[in-house]
Amino acid sequence: MKPAKFDAPVVSSIHLRQAHKALRDGGLIAYPTEAVWGLGCDPLNRSAVMRLLELKRRPVEKGLIVIASHFEDIEPWLQPLNEKIEERAYRTWPGPFTWLWPATPAAPPWITGGSGKIAVRLTRQPVAQALCDAVGPVVSTSANLSGQAPAKTLTEVRLRFGRQIDAVVPGALGRSARPTVIRDLLSGRTVRA
Repeated sequence: MKPAKFDAPVVSSIHLRQAHKALRDGGLIAYPTEAVWGLGCDPLNRSAVMRLLELKRRPVEKGLIVIASHFEDIEPWLQPLNEKIEERAYRTWPGPFTWLWPATPAAPPWITGGSGKIAVRLTRQPVAQALCDAVGPVVSTSANLSGQAPAKTLTEVRLRFGRQIDAVVPGALGRSARPTVIRDLLSGRTVRA
């Protein structure tokens, strides 16, 4: 049983168009997620991902999370598994749960970090959901330098990254107190609590 589809909330079409243009042009965007401000780019654009990793000072081997609003948008990157295992993810989606799912060869290696797994989440956070509805899957990583606390406000994002961000989709953070839980889909092991 695949996750249920749901209607996206209204988010400024101007901001969504700006984000879409930035992503199409290989740019970086900032947007609110379930608990913190996120930075994103087109997961299929290797140079944009490398630019984002350089900005954050994050090694490619750590991999990155990809968010989407519909399972079909990320399905080509996910190895089919038995229904019982897949149900672990479906029960939590859409919602603030990220799963490390065995990746297909179609999953970009600069996203998987060469691990053979891809971190994916179907988001229900209103702004992130509307963004994914408008542009498709987006890289989602916290707006911070690697090892530092994530930005909780747009002001913090602007102070930290300034003009290095090409577009912003403004809005309120979700209600989660901490960044999303990350679990390994095969083992059920918690990777990040």
